[in-house]
Amino acid sequence: MTPEFVAVGHVTLDRFGEDVRPGGTALYAALTAHRLGCSVGLVTSFGPDFPRSLFPPDLKVARVPSPKTTVFRHESSREGRRLTLLGRAEDLEIGHLPASFKSADLALLGPDANEVDPYLAAEFTEGAVGAAAQGWLRARGAGGVIGPALWEDAALVLPHVQALFLSEEDVGPFEEEVVEWFQQIPIGVITVGSRGAHLFVSGERYFIEAEPADEVDPTGAGDVFAAAFLIDYQRHGNPWEAAQFAACAAALSVEGIGVGAIPLRAAVEERLAAYRSRLGRAEAT
Repeated sequence: MTPEFVAVGHVTLDRFGEDVRPGGTALYAALTAHRLGCSVGLVTSFGPDFPRSLFPPDLKVARVPSPKTTVFRHESSREGRRLTLLGRAEDLEIGHLPASFKSADLALLGPDANEVDPYLAAEFTEGAVGAAAQGWLRARGAGGVIGPALWEDAALVLPHVQALFLSEEDVGPFEEEVVEWFQQIPIGVITVGSRGAHLFVSGERYFIEAEPADEVDPTGAGDVFAAAFLIDYQRHGNPWEAAQFAACAAALSVEGIGVGAIPLRAAVEERLAAYRSRLGRAEAT
């Protein structure tokens, strides 16, 4: 059976001081799609230390065996977030994609450590492909410290992508390149944390207000946004409404710790109704 939604990328173990949490763009996206009611496939790689019990029984995992799981250390300072890559699982290549996954309605490529083969974007022949490209914009420096890197393989991916998702942190020194990328695709999104998101539709820029949230843990919010956007956009075909839906899903996801806070569809729909009511009242005044 072909899953409706396929996520491609490493699941990770994220260290916050002494606390270790499962994470990774692909994990957040896959679990978001599952909780929004989709059948889900996940193409990933991890070692024996990753908690496989985290995967719902009906989530189809295509695992590339690895002696290691991708591990990041997260540190915060006045200068911002510092990310260090401590270990890395195996690359994800064309041959690792199950044939039944190729005709999925939706796919999200979500590298965290430059592990996703850019040629995978062309393998999804039936549905819409999104890319959360942060892992293609990272370079591993001395001691594993992550710094910015220009996405050299953008030309291989963008012709096959309907939506590209970045955070303001990803954009960094590459504003000119990002503008050029967004001119080549139907939909682009730059999330700006608790302030909201910039939505680009056929190169035209719009601002999407954030849904206010009692933030506990912002990790993965952009990944939740990306998956929720793709799902709602495929269902209704309206990018502005899809961005509002995604903003509410992301807001709910930061109000708890880790992947456990990813919301179910009913909670997102309830929050969305309140969000749109608030916007309507603001516009009326």
